[in-house]
Amino acid sequence: MSGFRWEIIQEYLPLFVDGALMTLKCTLICVITGTLWGLTLGLGRLAQAPHGPWKTILHYGVQWPVRIYISAFRGTPLFVQIMVVHFALVPLFINPRDGLLVTSGIMSADVARTLRADYGAFLSCVVAITLNAGAYVSEIFRAGIQSIDRGQMEASRSLGMTYGRTMRRVILPQAFRRMLPPLGNNAIAIVKDSSLASAIGLADLAYAARTVSGAYATYWEPYLVISLVYWVFTFLLSLLVQHMEKRFGKSDSR
Repeated sequence: MSGFRWEIIQEYLPLFVDGALMTLKCTLICVITGTLWGLTLGLGRLAQAPHGPWKTILHYGVQWPVRIYISAFRGTPLFVQIMVVHFALVPLFINPRDGLLVTSGIMSADVARTLRADYGAFLSCVVAITLNAGAYVSEIFRAGIQSIDRGQMEASRSLGMTYGRTMRRVILPQAFRRMLPPLGNNAIAIVKDSSLASAIGLADLAYAARTVSGAYATYWEPYLVISLVYWVFTFLLSLLVQHMEKRFGKSDSR
């Protein structure tokens, strides 16, 4: 590889390692929180009652707000959402002077100041990607749940099982097998999308590459290195998803 200056990468290797660990940390947290939030939104999207006042309440008080939320987060760029969360939403809650958590007495000004200074970019990244991923995951859960034959819900309810228990024991386990591939794709997207948080100062892989390129006025070495690292992360994640698909496939065939 002619002209590739390895000494640049060696000099900033600790920065790249720390950036890779930060990327993994953000990805793991956002995949978990985004999936849980998406499940909540997905169930809200399907919330309905056959008759009575609950039919109207669930339709206009739960379904429509969830639809608007999903449309808004799927219809705007994640980069813009990160900026809004970092410069508007997070300060609204943890500003040391007039944040809602500070003025309400839930959090002290010193704690809020420490969070903003040391974990502000990380917190904004996690919140923004979680809110964004939840909008996409909710549609995955909705489609997965609706793919299960409705007779299974009716049969479980006729046996005396509650709606929540039927979802946990009967519907979701079957739907999860079908949702696994798109959930894996969403996790891979989160790995790549986390690089957008470098714009607000998150010390991830993209931030490391930008730092090195600024110091040496070169872009070939740092960005090629992080491209390879991102590819390794997504490749390993895809292998994990394939392994889980095969494992669930064997359990279905028994």
